This record gives sequence, C-alpha cells and structure tokens, in this order.
Amino acid sequence: MTLANSLRIRSVNVRLPLATLLLSGVVLLAAAIAIAWFAGNGFISAIFQQLDSLQQNPPMWATTPMMLGHYVLVWTVSLMLLVLVIMRASPQPVAWSRIAVVGILGVLTVRYVMWRSVSTLNLDTPLNGVFSLGLFFLEMLLLVNGMIQLVLLLRSRDRKKQADQLADDVVSGNYVPSVAVLIPTYNEPAFILKRTIIGCQAMDYANKTIYLLDDTRRPEIRQLAAELGCEYRTRPTNEHAKAGNLNYAIPKTDGELIVVFDADFVPTRNFLQRTVGFFQDPHIGLLQTPQTFYNPDPIAWNLGMQDDLPPEEEVFYRQIQRIRDGAGGVVCAGTSFVVRRSALEEIGGFVTGALSEDFFTGIELTAKGYRLIYLNEKLSAGLAAESISAHALQRIRWAQGTLQSFFIRSNPLTIKGLNPLQRLAYFEGLLHWFSSIAKVGFLVMPLAYAFLGVIPIQAETAEVMDFFVPFYLVQLATFSWLNYRSRSALLSDVYALVLAFPLALTVVQVMLRPFGRGFKVTPKGTASDRFTFNFSLAIPLLMVFAITALSLWINLGHCLIADAAAEPISHLKGLGLGWLWSTYNMLMLGIALLALLDAPRPSTYEWFSLRRIARLCIHNSAVDAPLELWGHTAMLSQEGAEIVLTQRDRAALARHAQNLTATLTLVDENLEVEGYVEWVKPDGEVPTLRLRFAPLSIPEERRLVEVLYCRPGQWKNRCAPSEFKSLSILFRLLFRPRVLFDRTNEIKPVQVTIV
Repeated sequence: MTLANSLRIRSVNVRLPLATLLLSGVVLLAAAIAIAWFAGNGFISAIFQQLDSLQQNPPMWATTPMMLGHYVLVWTVSLMLLVLVIMRASPQPVAWSRIAVVGILGVLTVRYVMWRSVSTLNLDTPLNGVFSLGLFFLEMLLLVNGMIQLVLLLRSRDRKKQADQLADDVVSGNYVPSVAVLIPTYNEPAFILKRTIIGCQAMDYANKTIYLLDDTRRPEIRQLAAELGCEYRTRPTNEHAKAGNLNYAIPKTDGELIVVFDADFVPTRNFLQRTVGFFQDPHIGLLQTPQTFYNPDPIAWNLGMQDDLPPEEEVFYRQIQRIRDGAGGVVCAGTSFVVRRSALEEIGGFVTGALSEDFFTGIELTAKGYRLIYLNEKLSAGLAAESISAHALQRIRWAQGTLQSFFIRSNPLTIKGLNPLQRLAYFEGLLHWFSSIAKVGFLVMPLAYAFLGVIPIQAETAEVMDFFVPFYLVQLATFSWLNYRSRSALLSDVYALVLAFPLALTVVQVMLRPFGRGFKVTPKGTASDRFTFNFSLAIPLLMVFAITALSLWINLGHCLIADAAAEPISHLKGLGLGWLWSTYNMLMLGIALLALLDAPRPSTYEWFSLRRIARLCIHNSAVDAPLELWGHTAMLSQEGAEIVLTQRDRAALARHAQNLTATLTLVDENLEVEGYVEWVKPDGEVPTLRLRFAPLSIPEERRLVEVLYCRPGQWKNRCAPSEFKSLSILFRLLFRPRVLFDRTNEIKPVQVTIV
C-alpha cells in the first residue's frame, strides 16, 4: 500500500493521566511525609530517627580508618596518574582505553553513591533531613544519567570506514537509487532558502530531485523555485506544522530514498555519495548525520568566545549519537538525514501531534524492526540561533517535544518492538532534561545553609578526600576526553545554567500539561546593530545572584565561627558547603548573565576565513587603464571579500580613490564577480582591501555558495579548551568581558578610506 493511499495525518494517542498522576503522586507522597515529619508524627519521626542512627554508625567500608587519614591522597593521586597515562597513550577513545576509563569511573561512581547513601545524610531534624534528602535525590538524578552514559559508552560506533567502502558503489554507479530531497520551509527569508537549494542542487548525484515545500504559500518563494529550477510544493493548510508539511508533500514526490534538510542547512557536494550506499542493506530505515553550524551559537558569540568554543550541539553529535548508534537507539534530528520511503510508508509517515516529529518517527521505525544508524561525518551545516531568546525558544521546544514521550503511543519506554538496551538509550535522553531541575537545586542549596543553617551533608574531611575527591577529579579529568574534546565540564555548566530556570519550568509544565504549547519556528536570518539584554531570562538569575552574594558573607561568617569553635566537621560545614559553593555559583551566575547580553550581529551573512588566490582589477572613470592587483582572500562571504594584497602602490591606489569599482577573480575557483571597494587599510607590509559585491547573477551565486558551503570535508571538528584553560577563560570573562572588549573579529561596515 502506498503512502498516498495509506498516509494518515496521525495524531498521537494521549495518555495524560497516567504519567501526570504518577509524577504528582510521587511529589504529593514526599510532601505528605515531610509535613508529617515536621508535625512530629510519631511513626514518621521514628523511621527517620532510625535512619539517622544508621547514618551515624555507617559500615566500616563507608568510613576512612584513622590510620589512613593522612594517606588518602595517595589513592587520589594514583588514580589520577593512571587515568592521565591512559589518556596520554590513547588521545582519542578506542576500545581498550574506553573500557579502562569507563571501568575506573564506574567503580568510583558506585563507591561514591554507596558512601553518600549510608554515611553522609543528615536526618537529625526535619529541616536538615528535607534538604539533605533533596540534595541526595538531585545528585542521584545526575549520576543515574551519567551511569547510563557510561554503560552505553562501551558500545560506541564509528562508521567512517564502512562509509568509505559503500561510497565506492555509489560513485561507480553500481547503486544509485532515486532520491527526493525535501526542503520544508515556513517563514525563512528567501536568501537563506536560495543558499540551501543551490547547495542541494550542487550535490554530486545525478538521480535526485529537489523539492521546496513552502508552508506559507509565498509568491516570492514560488518564483525563487522557478528561477533556481527546483520543484515547488505547497498545501492549503498548516496542520501539524513541519511533520504535516512533509506528510502532505511525500505522496506528490518521487524517490526510493527521501532526504530532508531544514531550510537553513546546506549539504556538501558528497552528502549523497557518503550516505546512500548504506541503504543497500534492506534493514536500514534511516541514516542520520551530524548537525553542525557555520555561525557561532549565541552564548559563545555574546561571551566573545566564538574562537574558543565548538557549537553546543557538538557533545550530542560527537559523543551521544555514537553511543546511541552502538545501542541501536539513534535519534532522528529532523534535518540532514536519509530515510527509506517504503519504511516511512509502513509507519504511516512522520509522526504528528507532538513537537519532536523527527524523534518519534525514528522510534516508530526502530519499533518496526528497521535499523537507524549514525554516520559521524559533517556533511552539512546550518544556521545556529542568532539571539539568546531564539536559542531559548529552540531548547524549550526540544525539551517539550522530547518529554511528550511520556504521553503518546510512541513512548520509547512502552512501545512494542524495542529491546532493553534501546529503551535504556532513549531513557537517557528523556532523563537529560530533568537535569535542569538539579541545576536549580544546586543554586538553592548553599542559600539554605546560609539563611536556614541547614547542613545537608555530614562527613569528615578524610572521608571527603577518600570518597568524593577521587570521584570528582577523575570525572573532571575524563569528561572532555570521553566526549572527544567537544566540551569541558566547566563550560558545560555555563551553558546549562543560562537556561536552567526556563528549562526546569518547562519540565514541570510538560509533565502537568504536555500539549499546552504549539510549534514555534526558530527565527533565522536576523541582524542587529546594538547590544540587547534579555531581562526575561535574566530575572531569576539576577535574583539568585543577589541572594548568593549576600549568602557568601553569611557563609564566610559561619566558617569563621565554626573554625573558632574547633567543631569536628568545621571545614565542611563552613567552608565546603557555604563559602566555596557560593563562590562557584557566583562565578557561574556572573558568566551566565554576560551571556544574556546579545552582542551586535551587523550582517545576515557569515564571513569565512578562506584563503584563495585573488586578482583584483580596480576601475576608475577618470583613469583609462584599470589598476591590477594580486593577493589572496583573508575573509569571504556572500556579500563581500577581504583581500590581502601582495604588492603595495600608494600612488596608484590614491589615483583610484574615487568611484572605486572592481572586478574580483578567484583564480582557483573559476569565479569572477563585480563590486566596489569599501575600504583599504594597512596590515603589516601590505594593505588589506574590503570589496563589497554588486548584486550577483544566479551562476555567480551558485559558484560562490559552492565555494563557501559545499566543499567536502570543510566542516572540521574543533577541540574545546582544557579544564584549566576553561577556568582561566571564565575568570578573564568575568573581570574583562570580551563582549565589551577586544571584539576584533566583528564585521562592521565602515567608510572607504585610502591609506
């Protein structure tokens, strides 16, 4: 049965009461127990008194013997040295090194959890007990998520060698199935769509058809499709947003395989050559490739760290998707993927009724017995959110869409057809969004110590050195190594903190009212010429920052009082849980607030550092012969170029200072464009010249887009800074924000000046 006959505009089966009632029931039960404890209920109080007695007399294995108290650092140092040796011997995780590091982390994590469970909870009063158990629960939430990742890490997959072999069949013509390339669009500007269409048409694969799916029925977009020579499809309504757009169009397209690109994603020329060959295996239903971005994300841009930080999504695509591939739980990410038409027909098309149509479509395919695989090659690039508000909108939509899993038929925890390992992989993805609640809790906990005198952890210094320090330091040392240097732990905390409050609120809202918000498209193609502070996101962070600043001094006073009284656990009571914790939170909150100050983005086009041989002919109506200069491009975009000249002739340039028009030829790229000189400035021994392009013809624009976006292998992985360098960067940002200083890489229009 074809999709045209069987396609159902599917709405998911809502099971709101079950998931909501379970969550509400757990929360209400915990609240009832806490209220009874505070009210002095004899039965509840007796239970917690017994538990507190057990905490005061933990098993021998959960304590540090007195004679070893001075030698516990040997254990920490030895483990650190062992891990560093392993990472030095294997700079990238491979089977043996990954197993060794994961084994060490697993042992330390289990050891730490057992110690926290039987030795550190403070249940002597209801107030202490509520906060102590609350902190323990939040820690366990993060640690369970981390332990699942460690288990999945043992099965990480890399398919590059397999892609090399299968690509030969495509290039040689032995396997060239027909491909329908779909570009769904809602309200993206025409210049973004033009770039994507040109990139799709440039793919080295003859048996393909490009379809532009316009869900806003714009005459100018229909005209654009006609000018570029691609198929145009639209529909009379906008039901079910992107999923509905795709489902409506698919029966009106041809192709054994379907490729989907978001409106702002441009593929490299070899995208289909590297992906299509996998579908010779009839069991493969979908292949996902990474999302990467040609502009910095707003947090990196606002902090002035665009040269230091890889895009935020790198952790997911360089680490998480690879371990999901090993578990058979790859996530369909909504763009830059290939799906088998017959498999899509079998499940009735893209899942509708939930925001994450891609995620649930992948789950449905997996449940039907098809394999979803992941090729870790950057074969396309898109436009990251360009403001912090757009970034927040996108993440909130992702969180809501993923958490709707609990309320629909495509729930990966209950749908038939998945094996336990696949369910575990999908469960890790669901659990990830609850970490925002833990982040908020970690901000509140030191405030409870300062203002309520709460002691959430009871432990001797030797025990902390024996159980916590090895676990924390080894985890810190291996974090970046395990995610292939895509993010450091400290910088991950900054990213998590920026949206901790709205994401935590979203989690609660979704669990109570999962379908309360509709689909909102992330705005793209915007520009700004001024700084803008996002007060709506900043208000909760500002409030916590102010209260934490006050608590810092209160905690410091507690520390001094405790030290003066020589209390047995004075260091942990005063310094560990108060002063240091508040100081760390203050540092992170300060950086997060800086990230909410949107810096100017004066151009809608990105400028790329690209070196190409350039010949420049400068014309002047007052001079008969044009001035010919040679050099190389330093920066190139769709709107202009910066050229470093290899010869210097001040007098010749001065004679051409009026009515500066020029012809730029990129010799290696067979590209010639017209423009005008915007400015010339000295740069060492030779001047640098900025050329602004005149309106480009379609052939010129095609060639320029291919040069800028479509070169195979051009999107490289970048390494995040180490933890020590990350800490240095954070302090430098706090005391000398690069958002206000040293913005030397900003592209700004300036007056023509001949030097």
